[in-house]
Amino acid sequence: MNLHGVKIGFALTGSHCTIGEVLPQIEKLIKAGTQVFPIISPAVNNVSTRFGEAKDIKERLKKITGNRIIKSIVDAEPIGPQKMFDIIVIAPCTGNTLAKLANGITDTPVLMSAKAQLRNQRPVVLAISTNDGLGLNAKNLGILLATKNIFIVPFGQDDPLQKPTSLVSRLDLLLPTIEKALKREQIQPILLSNFSML
Repeated sequence: MNLHGVKIGFALTGSHCTIGEVLPQIEKLIKAGTQVFPIISPAVNNVSTRFGEAKDIKERLKKITGNRIIKSIVDAEPIGPQKMFDIIVIAPCTGNTLAKLANGITDTPVLMSAKAQLRNQRPVVLAISTNDGLGLNAKNLGILLATKNIFIVPFGQDDPLQKPTSLVSRLDLLLPTIEKALKREQIQPILLSNFSML
């Protein structure tokens, strides 16, 4: 599929250990001809961790995309009325964001952007990264798997022995997931076995 000119709202949430793997995927999307507009949660906006300083992540996002960062609910509100994006990607999508999205809570720019996109019956792609995907968040994942216009990047258990409830999406499958989602199709298979060995 030709992605040239496709407008992507690319939202990052606070799975800080995964952000370093997400940024090269944004570069790959831009090389494929898309326009990427970054959206960040308060955790990405404000929290520095051993995986990176918040200011450095924001500077890199601006440099990679060439666009200003949407980092407030007010900035995210026009996404719906103006139909700003062809598709929204949430990567990484934390368990917190997963739970709120499944239960209609809109208290961050990322969630506002997803709500706005779904209101317009446009696709939202989730690349999950959560330690409780097979725990407390399993029911929320189930809700979203059955929700129209939500598409999931294939995922599996990243460490079944040490973290048996942890799920992580295969980020190398993000671009083909987006291509399918733009056609309103879910890439298959969604559930990957032996994830840690792939």
